[in-house]
This record gives sequence, C-alpha cells and structure tokens, in this order.
Amino acid sequence: MILRDLTQAAMGAPMNPEFQLESRAAESLAGARIVVAMSGGVDSSVVAALAAASGAETIGVTLQLYDHGAAVGRTGSCCAGQDIRDARAVADKLGIAHYVFDYETRFRDSVIADFADEYAAGRTPIPCVRCNQGVKFTDLFGIARDLGADCLATGHYVRRMIGAGGRAELHRAADPARDQSYFLFATTGDQLDYLRFPLGAMPKPRVREIAAELGLGVAAKPDSQDICFVPDGDYASIVKRLRPEAAEEGDIVGLDGRVLGRHRGLIHFTVGQRRGIEIGGSPEPLYVVRLEPDTKRLVVGPRRALAVSAALLDDVNWIGEGHEGPVTAKVRSLAKPVPARFEGGTVRFDQPEYGVAPGQAAVLYAGDRVLGGGWIRETVAAELAVAA
Repeated sequence: MILRDLTQAAMGAPMNPEFQLESRAAESLAGARIVVAMSGGVDSSVVAALAAASGAETIGVTLQLYDHGAAVGRTGSCCAGQDIRDARAVADKLGIAHYVFDYETRFRDSVIADFADEYAAGRTPIPCVRCNQGVKFTDLFGIARDLGADCLATGHYVRRMIGAGGRAELHRAADPARDQSYFLFATTGDQLDYLRFPLGAMPKPRVREIAAELGLGVAAKPDSQDICFVPDGDYASIVKRLRPEAAEEGDIVGLDGRVLGRHRGLIHFTVGQRRGIEIGGSPEPLYVVRLEPDTKRLVVGPRRALAVSAALLDDVNWIGEGHEGPVTAKVRSLAKPVPARFEGGTVRFDQPEYGVAPGQAAVLYAGDRVLGGGWIRETVAAELAVAA
C-alpha cells in the first residue's frame, strides 16, 4: 500500500484535518510546507510520515542538544548520537529533506544549568518543560519560520482544538496514559496557533503499527526517558559535577528542629520522598517535608505534614481565555487533576494535596482543556491554613 493510502487508513480521515491548515484543500496539502521536529523516536517519525502523506512539502528538523558520552548511545535517549542517525534514516525512507542544527550550547545553558541550579536551591525541576519553553518552542519556531513553513508539527500526545471563538486551544490527549499536556502548560497562544499535534487522537500501539507497516527502523524503538540528558538516570552525578555544594552532607531534622541523623546531600531528595531517609526508631514512617539549602537541613515528618492547602505560582502562563468557573489542578506529571480554585497566582485545593514540591508545575484544566499553569514557588501547609 502506498504511503498516502496507508496513513489515511490509519487515521480514518484525510490528512489535512490533522494539520488544520484551513487555507488548504481538505484532500491535499499540495503547496503547503510542514516542518516536523524529529527527535529520532517513533512518534515524531510517524508525524513525518503523516505530513509527507498529506501532499505537503515536508522538512524534518533535528536539534542536537547534548553529547554526554554514555547518554549518546543509550537506548531511550533523544536528540543526540544514534537518535540523529535514526531521524536521518527515517527521512531518507520517506524521501523528505532533513536538517540537523547544533543547539548543544543553548541547551546546556538554558536547560542543564537550570536543572542543576534548581536542585541546588532545594527545588525539584522539570527540564522537559524548560526545553519546550526555550529550545524547542522558541528556537525551533524560528527555524521553521525561516524555512517558510505553514506550521511546525511535533510528536507530542496532546490535542489542538479550535474553540468557539475560533482560537486554538490545548487539550489533553485522547489516550490518558500517553497525555503530555502537563509538560506543555507553558505553550503560549501564539505558539499554539503555529503548532500541530497529529498524534493527539491516536493510541500509541497504533503509532507503532503505522511505523512497522511503513518499514521504519524505529517502529520498536523504546520511548525516550523523561530526563534525556542524564546517563543511566543518575541525575545526582550531573548536579554534583555542576554544583558541588549541592552534594554536601547535612542534618536530618524533625518538624521540631531536633536532629535525627545525617543525609548525604539534598540533591538525593524531594518533597514527599520516603526512601533513603534511613532514620530508625520512629513510631510512624517519615517523609521529606522540606529542603533547606541555606542550612543544608533535610526536614522530615509524618505523612500528614505533607498536606498542602495552596501553592503559590511564579511565571504563570494563561491560555484559558474565556473560561469562567471551576478548575482542576495537576501538581505532578503522574498525579490526577484535583478540584481547585485559581486566585491571583495562587492555586487553592478543595481538599489537602500531598507531595507538592517547589520547582514542579501546577497545571490547570477545565475538563480536558489546558487553561495554563505556573511554577510552584512555595506551598501553604494545610495545618497552617486552618490555624490562620
């Protein structure tokens, strides 16, 4: 089956609706130009195939972001070494142009350095969001526009919907297990106008089936890891190399300030963590409640001490124009959204929320629609809120 027939059968609809180029005919995007962000994985490879099948001139772009020895050849990394070779092989198979741009310095300065700084400050960062905010959805945008593209397509599992007012909205993926909307909360309205997410309505198994049917070598390639630039998942070694002070030992203290033991560096802990505290003799399990980088103290307490009534946000991005009414908030990538209120940069939870860590994001939803979100600067303990 030729590429066009195969991909249209896979989608069950003409290609144009998936790329939402309203000025083009529904049957073909001949004359259009689509730039596809190709990481070397199966998702972006299938997006490139769908774009090529639409009739549009398709250009694959890969950003080389890092070169960390073991990470370059590690299965499940992205944007380096073998991944670049995989992206080029897919482009050759599809017969599309492919360009590689070296953004290693920019990525190191804007993502890796920030990752280390956040851990040194006692916060828990999300480098994937920082990467999307900067290198991917700013620099890559510039490249796509310079290439004269009508849109930039990515392999993210989210949906771009057109709202009642005709403005593009960001919605969660149809497959909840694959949804990546939490990591895209910082996408602006202007960026959303230009972005396309062809996989948002598709289950992952079907994506792999399409890749296999097309004979793409990445069909069975493992998914990339959350922190792509960390060899073997040992993020602490990178932080220690860049910010040695973050690995210094310090006291483990209870909520009353009493010293309970010693820790081997705050970089090994995050709010809500239980493993690794290694304090015996407590009548109930102990969890990390707070990190104090100035004093190098790790504050621990029972699970009830993790209860939070509100989170104060920095750098709020709002794309929920026109929304009025209740919201739900998601404070970790794997957490379920919970009922909340959003008031002047503060998220107030209807019920106490647990494991809310500064440095993470609070993302706001109305049903499946992403309203925006911000970075958690600090939290309000539920007990303190009651006392006030």
